[in-house]
Amino acid sequence: MMMTDARLAETGRAAPRSGSLVLRHAPLVAILALQTICAIYLVRDMVSSILGIEYEPLAWQYTEYLDIGAAIGLIAGIGLGGRMLALSVRAGREAQEKLARARSAFVDLIEQRFADWALSPAERDVALFSIKGMSVAEIAALRGTSEGTIKAQAAAVYRKAGVGNRHQLLSLFIEDLFDPAAPVSADNPR
Repeated sequence: MMMTDARLAETGRAAPRSGSLVLRHAPLVAILALQTICAIYLVRDMVSSILGIEYEPLAWQYTEYLDIGAAIGLIAGIGLGGRMLALSVRAGREAQEKLARARSAFVDLIEQRFADWALSPAERDVALFSIKGMSVAEIAALRGTSEGTIKAQAAAVYRKAGVGNRHQLLSLFIEDLFDPAAPVSADNPR
């Protein structure tokens, strides 16, 4: 029950029950079984012909049934393969869209926090580069300023954000990703 509740909270859909999962995969299992039986028959027939092994052939009706089963299995396999490909492409597209929305939301969150903290344009650059993990020397080289200036601007960012270092600054944004509904207060300037 806990897994179903967790899945419901996470995706908005209940986790499938094992009985419905079996029913959902029954056509796949049936097609796989049909293809396996037909493949065994055809491979046995070819190997016997190549090696010259004589055996009592099946009645022509059974041979026809196996040929029809093989054709049905192949056609069903093509259909299922196409369906799985379409589902895979759709899932990939949905994942890309979700990633783009998350990226956009994260950028919006950063901009909102920077505005809340009343950061200057230079402080915004330093904060953004710090969040991206760049060192003071790298930021100074990118901005064309001294490391001392970057350190002073970083200190101003940390003070306005209510944190002590770049790790705590980054943790503010990570906390928002995990708990966006958490209240912002004077004690927790997030």
